[in-house]
Amino acid sequence: MKVKLLACVILALFLAGCATSKGEVAASEADKLNMRVSELESEVQLKDMEIQRLQEEMKSAQTAEAQKVEPAEEKNVAANWTPKQLQTALKNAGFYNGEIDGSIGKTTRSAIKEFQKANDLHADGIVGKRTWAQLKKHL
Repeated sequence: MKVKLLACVILALFLAGCATSKGEVAASEADKLNMRVSELESEVQLKDMEIQRLQEEMKSAQTAEAQKVEPAEEKNVAANWTPKQLQTALKNAGFYNGEIDGSIGKTTRSAIKEFQKANDLHADGIVGKRTWAQLKKHL
């Protein structure tokens, strides 16, 4: 009987010790998980800041690109021509082989520069008054 009682006491102490160590392990794991969550939240915050910075850079680049295009469009209006007239004149002069679509793209800009070089004009791809004065002869 004493042996059974001793075994029960030892078993009770063992189980009580296991419960305490299990609780400590659970608390330790919870602490580790909380630390990992904090690390991940910090990483997300850094990524959000990076995204915001990149969006601002993209806006700046788009604004800069729009500013590059605007002066050329203003000169086009001042020179009093349309993109289709420009393409027609370039085609008639033998510098443009593309479709006359009214869109000033790479092919049209390249043709403008070639025309300007051939006519001793500043080859910048912008059709100002001097370039248009030479081009409109080919309409």
